Amino acid sequence: MAEPRVPGGQEAVLAPSCGEEVRVIELDMGMREYPCSCGNDHAVVTDVHPPSRFLPEFLVEVLEETVETEDEFDSFGTPHLMGVVMEEFPEAVAVEDVSEDGEVGFALVWMTDFDSRRLHEIVVELVVELMEHAVSHADDDDAVAAFEEEMLSFDVEEFVDQYRQDRNFEPEDFI
Repeated sequence: MAEPRVPGGQEAVLAPSCGEEVRVIELDMGMREYPCSCGNDHAVVTDVHPPSRFLPEFLVEVLEETVETEDEFDSFGTPHLMGVVMEEFPEAVAVEDVSEDGEVGFALVWMTDFDSRRLHEIVVELVVELMEHAVSHADDDDAVAAFEEEMLSFDVEEFVDQYRQDRNFEPEDFI
């Protein structure tokens, strides 16, 4: 017999590559990192987390205006960022669609093999690659050269450190 409020009688579970299973009901919308029994911390992302978790608002606005999506989402957002991460690291990201579970407060949840800080770096690195690709198609050689020169001095780790400090991300905010 199916359990009440649990579609299909089965509880949603995430299975990171460490081999542990994490009950989705243990996660909440405010969680950014999960201290796994395997001994590692895994980054947790839900579809309700704004892309500004990783990127400045002005850049999020540019991405929303310029990146055309061909899915059920209105504009470029966190699901797309995590899709790019999954494309690059398919074995390192577990995802679960819990849109039918009214108890959790989100529809999609991702858990990575990386901790939240490393995931932040990866997202920034992949967005920079996306921007480099877009700029490379510009008809303006000066713009391409200027962008490439700026990227030579861009330090992802320093950016993430500063962004997390500016956003006041403290370790206790992630648990």
